[in-house]
Amino acid sequence: MDKQKYYITTAIAYTSRKPHIGNSYEIVLTDAIARFRRLQGYDVFFLTGTDEHGQKIEEYAKNAGVTPKEYVDKVAGEIKGICDLLNTTYDKFIRTTDGYHEKTVQKIFKKLYEQGDIYKSEYEGLYCTPCESFWTESQLADGKCPDCGREVKPAKEEAYFLKLSKYQKQLEEHIENHPNFIYPESRKKEMLNNFIKPGLQDLCVSRTSFKWGIPVTFDDKHVIYVWIDALSNYITALGYDPDGSSDLYKKYWPANVHIIGKDIIRFHTIYWPIMLMALGEPLPEQVYGHPWLLFGEDKMSKSKGNVIYADELVNRFGVDAVRYYLLSEMPHAQDGSISYDTMIERYNSDLANTIGNLVNRTVAMVNKYFDGELICNTDAEELDDGFKADILSALPKVEKAFDDFRISDAVDAVLAIAKRSNKYIDETAPWALAKDETKKNRLATVLYNLVESIRIIAVELSSFMPDTSKAILAQINTDIDTYESIKSFGAIPTGLKVGTATPLFARIDVEKITAEIQAEMAAKAQNAKNAAEIEGVAKIGIDDFAKVDLRVAEITDCVPVKRAKKLLQLTLNDGTDKPRTVASGIALWYKPEELIGRKVIVVSNLKPAVLCGVESCGMILAADCAENDVKVIFVDDLPAGAKIR
Repeated sequence: MDKQKYYITTAIAYTSRKPHIGNSYEIVLTDAIARFRRLQGYDVFFLTGTDEHGQKIEEYAKNAGVTPKEYVDKVAGEIKGICDLLNTTYDKFIRTTDGYHEKTVQKIFKKLYEQGDIYKSEYEGLYCTPCESFWTESQLADGKCPDCGREVKPAKEEAYFLKLSKYQKQLEEHIENHPNFIYPESRKKEMLNNFIKPGLQDLCVSRTSFKWGIPVTFDDKHVIYVWIDALSNYITALGYDPDGSSDLYKKYWPANVHIIGKDIIRFHTIYWPIMLMALGEPLPEQVYGHPWLLFGEDKMSKSKGNVIYADELVNRFGVDAVRYYLLSEMPHAQDGSISYDTMIERYNSDLANTIGNLVNRTVAMVNKYFDGELICNTDAEELDDGFKADILSALPKVEKAFDDFRISDAVDAVLAIAKRSNKYIDETAPWALAKDETKKNRLATVLYNLVESIRIIAVELSSFMPDTSKAILAQINTDIDTYESIKSFGAIPTGLKVGTATPLFARIDVEKITAEIQAEMAAKAQNAKNAAEIEGVAKIGIDDFAKVDLRVAEITDCVPVKRAKKLLQLTLNDGTDKPRTVASGIALWYKPEELIGRKVIVVSNLKPAVLCGVESCGMILAADCAENDVKVIFVDDLPAGAKIR
């Protein structure tokens, strides 16, 4: 009999920079679901990948002095590397720069244009470059982008538009007739009440102000905008083609679920369904918008020194410990929190003490008392029935939790039976039974029950901690790991010989590791501050601009800064009695002898910062000009000390 298909996707990651652990949560979450569905017997196809076009990428590449393709190749490699590091079992990794994807997107755009769902017009609005979104004045939040809170700029350009308004009623009916299409419920209400029912505006789907995108085949001034390009990945990856799709597409589409962050739910539940309606294709069955993973109470930020990367955590705690923490700490509908304190505490309590200790002492007792052999499973007592029922009670809870995307509840259900097994050891006291020869069969039965409970725990852990699951099964020397085998108690045969007891998780020295982490985070924060000072990107509020003291200063001396290729140490006469030292990141464009005697503008009341051993008391003004070109603003005809207003 053919297996039931299960097609699951993550959002594709934007290749602007290396993703932090909050971004990596999604791939681990999706992997756990994919693994569990495979365990249940589904034919799973798991898709992830990278979104690689757009104005922001073009700008990042320019600043880095490389081509956009070189830039995205590097970041896409980092993203794929993190997916692999976290032991995720994706079936395909799509890149939107893949040739087959670009060609199909062009066909999709042309098809929608030819049937009248896309039309050319002109867009005038307020544009947010990081979000690549146009906004009207009324949509702004405190004058800024409602999605990211950054500044917006007026923009006007010719563009093609997708007729969202044409499909508004059809979409609204679909959402109301399919109550689980948007999940959880709070996200559905937000989309209906805040976006759909007030009236959908047609969507800008092409751009002319940048070139890093998929060209429109019939109008080469335009590149296809992110919405059609990125969202189409879910079908192009399977071989969708307007001229005739592949067998893979016919087998797996529609998706069973798109796993995405709550911040992009609008794109996946409004723009994407309408695109599919216009193409005449089925809609995905469900879109789950998961919450964010924060550091403590804050979003992760380089300037705060609280950005954590997956490879850093893996190097310190191991892959499965990181997976366990991510999946156990994230609530169902509210933002989750990651902190080193709670991670260390959960590692020691849940992994080392509860799971690791259970396996270690059980296997050790079987080896100690019976030379590693399970010899009896017949000397049962009433206590055993309750224990077995408790162990088997986990699976229905795990199933329900996965169905509802409450993955932390599934983890808790498995941890609970590990705790129950430890309690069973205390209740039966095997060490006491071992002292009474007449209790030998009873001791053997107790140990059999413990080994079987450990097997069930290992199989249920396989979705969350696959390597740990394999290690546990290896220690009890069994390959009985099917889904059917954990629906009842007693699959392990007597006569089985267990392996050697080996610690799964070594306890962490809290004081030592905390000191190391605090030192690393302090260094991160200082490095971020230094980089911002060097590059001149430290931000101030608009209301505080009047507080900035800009002065004319003459460069009286200039020398390179040791161990810093970009820095020059400037000695300035700013009209006061005391010379001022400024470290400036202009060494790539100016030689020291070219600067001595020139006059510049300095931010004179900037808080001092130590850059590569030089205390810098200010910042000189310079301009980013052509690609990889910076020019200092010289004011040689002004007197030193003059105030700039």
